[in-house]
Amino acid sequence: MKNYHPIFLILLLFLGSCSIEPQPINYGKDACHFCKMNIVDSQHAAQFVTEKGKCYKFDAIECMLNQMKDFDEAPIALHLITDYSNPGELTDATSATYLISNAIPSPMGAFLSGFSNQEKASSTQKQVGGKLLNWEEVKQKYGL
Repeated sequence: MKNYHPIFLILLLFLGSCSIEPQPINYGKDACHFCKMNIVDSQHAAQFVTEKGKCYKFDAIECMLNQMKDFDEAPIALHLITDYSNPGELTDATSATYLISNAIPSPMGAFLSGFSNQEKASSTQKQVGGKLLNWEEVKQKYGL
């Protein structure tokens, strides 16, 4: 068996622990990084993960967007939202379709919901009204 230098082993351990992947949201226990409220709504939660693997969890899409105003977006590797039509299921925020409808309250009062499927977003809009947006339009609405 080879003898490896301790610094090499520490570096290997460090690199292996920095995976860029979402972390499960522990509803009712995890707190929103932006507003500090407990995350309880599995239809509106969000998170982003940095290139170093640090995960920031949010109780609402609008909290994530507001946090991004004070955060350099360059090191963000993943932007994720929960799919309104599939509670608790994370989806890529950058390819999602968003609905702003007064008929669907979100935790921080922006009435903003996200869908991984454009057809489900359009169907929901037909039922409850509101406006559909893409990722760039949502970012623009929040001054990003």
